[in-house]
Amino acid sequence: MVIKDLHQGFRRCYGSTRLHRELREKGHACSRRRINRLMREMGIKASTTGLYAWRPGQHEFYSSTGNQLKHAGEPVQTGTHWAGDFTYIKTQSGWLYHAIILDLYSRKVVGWSFSRKRNAELTKSALHMALVRNKPQAGCVFHSDQGIEYAAHEYRDMLREAGLTRSMSRKGSPLDNAFAESFFHTMKAELVHQKIFSNEIEAVAHIVEYIEFYNRERLHSALDFQSPLRYEKLCA
Repeated sequence: MVIKDLHQGFRRCYGSTRLHRELREKGHACSRRRINRLMREMGIKASTTGLYAWRPGQHEFYSSTGNQLKHAGEPVQTGTHWAGDFTYIKTQSGWLYHAIILDLYSRKVVGWSFSRKRNAELTKSALHMALVRNKPQAGCVFHSDQGIEYAAHEYRDMLREAGLTRSMSRKGSPLDNAFAESFFHTMKAELVHQKIFSNEIEAVAHIVEYIEFYNRERLHSALDFQSPLRYEKLCA
């Protein structure tokens, strides 16, 4: 019962390793092997279990791309280095997924999308906006993490048709996509963690407003304290 209570208390996200650690800290003598057995008997597991199940050929599916961004050098103009990522936003009516695409030259958000579902449609919508609103250079490197949302065949086809060069982070190396991670960290610190969104409509409205502010007005230390749009104009 203690195991089930702790598991439920952590929104059903803890697996045996973290449950074992929590139980030991609460003074319960137990082994991780026993926790594993008891969890199986109670039919409980971490909420992430099964999200990234291994499938035949999966390693080749991801590793065939490699981290092309690492060898692309520093961008010297817009439209040569793009990066995509997504995060989740909490609202009082449920979770909302938010995807973006950054131009790494100016750090401008060139495309974004929102969805209640985490799938390729979420990331494809952000890419579609980026392609409609911007003209990437031929062979522009598009970098992302190793999520199926970016490795799906329809997403790969969309990148190829747009003339973009696929690039993916190494497994377990989120820092390879540090620029997109940095944007989300900033957005959450300056907006998301400061507000309680009643629903996804309210969340989308505030986040889109923030993106416009970020692109047009927010001073970026890496750009000599210029906003992304101002930096692009000064360097044109």
